[in-house]
Amino acid sequence: MTEVSTNRNDSNPIPMRALLIGARRKQSQLLDLATKLVVAESPSDDKAAVDACIDLAVEHARTLDAITQVKVKRHRQRAWGDVLELRFGAFNSRSRSTEKTKTLVLGHLDTVWPLCTLKQMPCRISPDPNGDDRFWGPGTLDMKTGVAMAFTAIELLAEASLLDVSTGREIILLLNSEEEVGSPISRPITEELAHECSAVYVLEPAQGVAYKTSRKGVSNWRLTVEGLAAHAGVDFTLGRSAILELARQIEKVSAFTDLKRGTTVNVGVIGGGSKSNVIPAEAWAEIDVRFARRADGPRIEKRFAALKATPNSGCTVRLDGGINRPPMERTRGTMALFRRAQALAGQLDWELTEAGTGGGSDGNFTSALGVPTLDGMGAVGEGAHAMHESVLVEHIAPRTALLAAMLAR
Repeated sequence: MTEVSTNRNDSNPIPMRALLIGARRKQSQLLDLATKLVVAESPSDDKAAVDACIDLAVEHARTLDAITQVKVKRHRQRAWGDVLELRFGAFNSRSRSTEKTKTLVLGHLDTVWPLCTLKQMPCRISPDPNGDDRFWGPGTLDMKTGVAMAFTAIELLAEASLLDVSTGREIILLLNSEEEVGSPISRPITEELAHECSAVYVLEPAQGVAYKTSRKGVSNWRLTVEGLAAHAGVDFTLGRSAILELARQIEKVSAFTDLKRGTTVNVGVIGGGSKSNVIPAEAWAEIDVRFARRADGPRIEKRFAALKATPNSGCTVRLDGGINRPPMERTRGTMALFRRAQALAGQLDWELTEAGTGGGSDGNFTSALGVPTLDGMGAVGEGAHAMHESVLVEHIAPRTALLAAMLAR
């Protein structure tokens, strides 16, 4: 057990350098836990596999029961993996102040990788071409190392007596099971818990080495065009080409892109038709839209809803979809959290920076509720969702120490 000397009445209860020493001592066991989670492959669409990974997280949480109060709640699901809610600290204290003393830490244990990916991407620690040690494997960066970092940060605080009843502090660690596919069942759980908390910390990978203070919102659409089939040689003029009309619609929606406002429209997948000698009766496209401002969401929805078939095309247009995640805007509350983190990192002569990203996370949901949310607090590395996915080992201990310090303040 790592000892961290502290006075819980001190306004800065855990010196950063002491936390860093503790995190370095625990780095080996942190990587052991991360390895167990990675080896337990957990593609979002495989409930049994995700639940097996959740089992490992429950098992590890139980080991912390000797040093802090732990409450395990498993939100059972049918179609998707279970959602795991873990509470640490003063969750059953009767002497709480009216001030919110809870912090929500958000993570997920599902990955984009199918079962047996480990055969092509073995989980291992080895140097990259630059000689830097990396932790390789599917889900290492996004985001099982981040989950292991959270457990270790909580353990550091518990050993320092900063999670007992007298502190009134409570940490909720929520591990979702289907974040990679849009959080269809975990979103209401995330939002309900966020309402209890004064801050939300998200364990997604860093942007380079920076914390994330903003994310774009995401909407997804499927545009379907119906025309009229006909023989391309015999009855060409009788046909109504759904593919031709889809091409016109693609031109229209692509023009919705407004780079100055941070709005992008990407038609990523298209399909339609049957044979080259048949006028196509149906065609479709899947469209990804990103937007930086919450106010732009309804505007974008109106523009898509107003889409109509070109006059005299003889086709009809149908649209399905909508906003999946609101944007995580750079709010005052989020910036207050970032400045606090920046000051703590400065105690280690570490210049923490901020960044925005076009990708979405569960932090988008909590930020939209008005709860200060800081993202990108997980591992540093490269290759999320790619074959070279890996974590830079040298950053694990400092970022775990910083996460612990943020949870302690």
